[in-house]
Amino acid sequence: MLAQNKNKQSRERSPSDVSDTQWRRIQSYLPKPKSNTSTGGRPVEVDCREIIHACLYMARSGCAWRMLPHDFPKWKIVYHYFDTWKKDGTWKKVHDQLRQAVRVKAGKNPFPSAAIIDAQSVQTTKKGEFVALMPVKR
Repeated sequence: MLAQNKNKQSRERSPSDVSDTQWRRIQSYLPKPKSNTSTGGRPVEVDCREIIHACLYMARSGCAWRMLPHDFPKWKIVYHYFDTWKKDGTWKKVHDQLRQAVRVKAGKNPFPSAAIIDAQSVQTTKKGEFVALMPVKR
């Protein structure tokens, strides 16, 4: 199946691409693009769905931004949207909405009532500080 972007170029679907159903679910949480220059900003030249596909590809593959395959939008554009959406809370909003939908579908309260923190991921000391001083027994 081929995915279409705004430039009418086609590419092979990636396993990380969102389905039509998934896209309909998250599309409404993305900021509306500024469609003309009179309201500020440049006209939209890239399909937001392709930006999402590129971001999910990055998350799944772990590649560097500059190594994003050329059939996605340019890496600088993808990174710009990724960073903007991170700063304005768009990613958090999408994540929260999807988590709530999954919990409701599983018959649970949409909002978790408990959390677990993995002790290995909690910072205990700053790098370079002494953790403990024990005299050496000889």
